[in-house]
Amino acid sequence: MSDNAVDQGKRTWLIATSCAGAVGGVATAVPFVSTFAPSERAKAAGAAVEADISGLKPGEKMTVEWRGKPVWIVRRTPEQLAALSKNDPELADPNNERKAYPIPDYARNPARSIKPEYLVVVGICSHLGCSPSDKFMAGAQPSLPDSWNGGFLCPCHGSTFDMAGRVFKNVPAPDNLEVPPHMYLADTKLLIGEDKKA
Repeated sequence: MSDNAVDQGKRTWLIATSCAGAVGGVATAVPFVSTFAPSERAKAAGAAVEADISGLKPGEKMTVEWRGKPVWIVRRTPEQLAALSKNDPELADPNNERKAYPIPDYARNPARSIKPEYLVVVGICSHLGCSPSDKFMAGAQPSLPDSWNGGFLCPCHGSTFDMAGRVFKNVPAPDNLEVPPHMYLADTKLLIGEDKKA
């Protein structure tokens, strides 16, 4: 047998094993690379969420989850709305000028909302990410000032927010509660996470 015939056999064997190795490498890589694509659950977690607010009575709050965060929808009473301006001198950022959480243009008003009656905010304290408690009743209460007009108290470190989600001065929380993008699909139906009609 000539050296040329042996070299030809080795060459064929090398080509065959290289091709098999390449096919095996691609077969292994495809499932691995596909794991980088977002799962259906992850896609759904970032999707906009609809909320039916038809059953929400004045003075009540409901919570929906959007992107893994609690979003509070509060139907404020006329008294709670009237009390908002009384809080201004005691607030750290009454006019939403800080930029940690950019506020949508439609919420750049004293009520921080599209419709004054309804507050829509992410229920996470801007200090360390705790979830504040409802303290809607006005008046002196434990851990709250005597001039309390209603709002939220973060029990972890004592940060307080008014009924528009605005943070009071001299508390650990540096910013107002975040207003997520949202829009009304109907008078009693909200879409959280999107604010532009397609």
